[in-house]
Amino acid sequence: MKLSYRARSMRRLVARFVQDDKMPLDERRAAMDRIDKLPRPRKVDYADTTVGGVPAIVATPTDVDSDRHILYLHGGGYLLGSPRSHIAMCARLGKRARATITVIDYRLAPEHLYPAAIDDCVAAYRHLSARVDPSMIAIAGDSAGGGATLSTLCALRDAGDPLPACAYVLSPWTDLTGSGESVRTKADIDPMIRASALVSSGEMYAGETPLDDPGVSPLFADLTGLPPMLIQTGTDEVLLSDSTRLAERASAAGVQTQFDLADGMWHVYQAFAGYMPEANEALAYAARFIRSQTPG
Repeated sequence: MKLSYRARSMRRLVARFVQDDKMPLDERRAAMDRIDKLPRPRKVDYADTTVGGVPAIVATPTDVDSDRHILYLHGGGYLLGSPRSHIAMCARLGKRARATITVIDYRLAPEHLYPAAIDDCVAAYRHLSARVDPSMIAIAGDSAGGGATLSTLCALRDAGDPLPACAYVLSPWTDLTGSGESVRTKADIDPMIRASALVSSGEMYAGETPLDDPGVSPLFADLTGLPPMLIQTGTDEVLLSDSTRLAERASAAGVQTQFDLADGMWHVYQAFAGYMPEANEALAYAARFIRSQTPG
């Protein structure tokens, strides 16, 4: 498929400005949060709050007329990112899905090692599910947030909590050992993520926990009993193997799985919704999936 002019331009731009992993962590975090200086989508109410004791931004489209809710777990390698870095993309998803969307600020490594981030995600979900029918909740996340989505679902299942209606994961980081073939074969193709930094970032997050622990790398978890799942990624994605293997293992475990693979797209290309048509189409696809799983 031929890429749009905007996608080709964005690809070149991303390659020029991708962060150097040798930059101090506080500077990298500040740079990522500066994304929030771009205009947020209109006709959305934004509220800073806490959810289950976890800081969050809640975005509610002004025309929402249902109890549909999305709990969103941001990416950033468990080291970076916040609701501010992701709220614009999430608001666009919420508008398309006709849902309120809550983006939580879970604790980051290396200050807070695994399972601190997952504990925060579980706490936020429990707070939300006590107020919203779980059949009207979707959990979503990109990159590390996609992995956190799966780890959170497994933790909730194992604890006997009612699970949400569905999950949506964007370029999920599911294997922190870096054993996927695409980590090598796509390293020079994906403009968004540096493959060389993956394992070191994983070690900073996992601490003394082995990288192949199912809680750290949910690709190796028992996925039985998880709700319907949409996995969305691109052919030029460093973590493509994390997605393809997840789709295979989820399907083998009996999970209703949709796999949406976009030609020529890179890591979390959906972040450029509002600027390129491929990203707009991806969020529209995801919104249809979420609405279909939360029809009430």
